[in-house]
Order: sequence, then C-alpha cells, then structure tokens
Amino acid sequence: MKHRSAGPLGPLPEFLGQYVAAEGHVPDGIDVVPFFTPAGDKMWLVCDYALARRVLTDRRFSRAEAVAPQAPKLNDAQPVPNSMMSMDGADHSRLRRVVTKAFTTGRTAAMAPAVEELADRHLDALEASGPGTDLIEALVAPLPLAVLCSLLGVPPEDATRFRDWVEVLFDISASTPQEKARRRLELIDYMADLIDRKRRRPQDDLLTSMIAAHEQGDLSMGELLTMGLTLLMAGYETVVGQLGLSVHALLHDPAAYGEVCGQPDRLAPTVEELLRLTPSTPISFPRVAVEPVPLGSVTVQAGEGVIVSLLHGNRDGRTFPEPGLLDPQGRDAAHLTFGHGVHRCLGAPLARLQLQIVLGRLTRRFPTLRTAAGPDAVVWKDGLGTRGLARLRVEW
Repeated sequence: MKHRSAGPLGPLPEFLGQYVAAEGHVPDGIDVVPFFTPAGDKMWLVCDYALARRVLTDRRFSRAEAVAPQAPKLNDAQPVPNSMMSMDGADHSRLRRVVTKAFTTGRTAAMAPAVEELADRHLDALEASGPGTDLIEALVAPLPLAVLCSLLGVPPEDATRFRDWVEVLFDISASTPQEKARRRLELIDYMADLIDRKRRRPQDDLLTSMIAAHEQGDLSMGELLTMGLTLLMAGYETVVGQLGLSVHALLHDPAAYGEVCGQPDRLAPTVEELLRLTPSTPISFPRVAVEPVPLGSVTVQAGEGVIVSLLHGNRDGRTFPEPGLLDPQGRDAAHLTFGHGVHRCLGAPLARLQLQIVLGRLTRRFPTLRTAAGPDAVVWKDGLGTRGLARLRVEW
C-alpha cells in the first residue's frame, strides 16, 4: 500500500522554493536552472537525479574551489578551507580516514543499546508528563545531542550550550554575519579548551582518538579544531531536523503511522522513504567547476558554482515512480539525502540507527499519537540551510 504525500515541506530558501509546488510536488522536466544566492551570486541548481549523482562524483566540480575567495558564495557561513567538507582528493581522504572507524556499521550497531536506553528514558518522561507535550523539546532535540556528545566525549553538562551556537551557524538569512562570527569564536574557544582537557586526561571517545591522530602528524591543530566543530554541528542539527520531520510526516498520514505501529518489519524501508521525502538538508554544499562541463541543458563554465537540490533529486519521477508518495515497501534506487560519492555523509549509519530506534519505540508505546490541534502546534524553523521544526505539539 502506498500512502499519500508526507505533507508540507515548510519554509525553503527562496531560490529552492520557487521550484516546489504545493504539498512538495516537484515539476517535471527541470534539470539545471540558474539562480541568485542570498549572497547575490549566480549559481546553477541541479534538480535531476542522474545529473545530481554525476555532480556529486565528478572531480571537475570541486569542493575546495568553492571556498576560494573569488568563488561564488551561497551565504556568509561557508565551510572554512581546512574543513574536511572543503577538500578534494588526497587531503579529503586523509582527514576522512581519521574518523571513518567511528562511523562503521559495526561500531554504530554497538551503540544501539545506549541509544535505546536514552530513547526509553525520554519516552518514560514524556509519558509521565501527561497526554500532551512538545515532542521537539521532550525527545527530538535532546536525544541526538546526548548521542553525539557521548560519541565525541563532550561532558553532558555542556550539551545544552551548543543548541544556540549551532543553529546560528547553520542559518542562511536568520542572523547577521557578526552574530555568526561571534558564535563561531565561542565554539572554537570551547573546542580548544575541551581538546586541552582531553589531552591531559585521555578517554575512550572520538575526540581523544582525533587528538592522537594530531600527535602522530595525521592532521594539524587547525584541522583538529575544525573537524571537532564540524562533527558536532553537522551531527546534531541535521539529525534533530530529520527526526522531527520524520515524525511530523508520519503523523500527517495516520495510515502510515498506523502501519508502522502494526507492522514493525516495515520500519526500515519506511525510514528510507522518510529520508527521501523529508531530507533535513535539502541542498548540497556548493561546488565550483574547474573547466567547462556540459550538464543537462546547460554548460557550466569554469569558475561557476553548482548546488545539487537533494530534495528535487529525491522526488525525480524518472527515478522514483509516484515520487511524492511514501512507499512502505521501499524503493529500488538509493535516495540522495546522505549525498553520494566520496563526500557521502559519514554519519549516515548513526542517523539511521537513531531514526529507527526512536520511531520504533515511539510507535510501539504511543499507537494513538497525533498532532495536537491549533495553529501553533507545528512551528517551522526558518532561514536555515537545514530544515526542521521548532515545535511539534502532540497528544495521545
């Protein structure tokens, strides 16, 4: 049984939203279109699934060139040059090797009992609080933050300090460049202090292993700082967004929610469909062409910027029949939510684990869960590069 659309997409950047119709319908026939970024620069937006996969793997589209001073900019919160997300080739591979072992399927599976315990603890508190609550504050935001802090080795008492920092650094238009700069400096100061503490008292966590890699000469101090910040920021905001969007989508279609309640074996393919339909990161990081490249109906010239619309690629009807519908049996093609190629998201196994555990336990314990009545029950975050909910009030 296929269900209807996963519901409204919520606010999107203007350059992306103009190519999305009501209820998330993506018009047919769009492959590559020009647009002007919030920073005022012209770029190309790739909306076709096959072309998206090509851009994400073609070395002629460079991530490193996208952070060069002369490159067209999406906004004023671009990755810094010493970030793993801003590198190509050997430099990217060198930094990726430092953290890859922490995100293997086996290592992630070993974290399942701890994530299950966290989920149960939050759901116990949610149930005890009464028949109505804001699910974002009660479950969706604190759980991924606790998981990530445990993985990295961030003290639990410091966890809540990150929420305001991270959201400002992810926004496209909601805060000023000065505010972003101030929050980034606060994060850098905190991370530098934490690294110093870990160096003096090593522990069994990812940050300690990254410090060891620095001391062995595998990455510089600047790269160590940036990698710690990158993992903390990307691993938190995107998972929080994805969890909230996934629950909202299921509650928007009670038949889909009921099917997960009644047939838990459908959970894994349903999670993949939710990832496809409701990506918390709707666009890729920019890339810049290093030579003229024919791409669909256009030719991207050297020095021009390209962004992939993961949202459009995931809803391309040439790849996904009836693309706006949630198919609980899954799809043959792989979605683009975690990217594609060498820059594919390292944290994909951990994100999937959290989605499956939270949705599995939530549907089992609250089979009558529903979105609360009233216009303020669902509040969307706005002005961010990621998508998510600021509030999701529920009842049962």
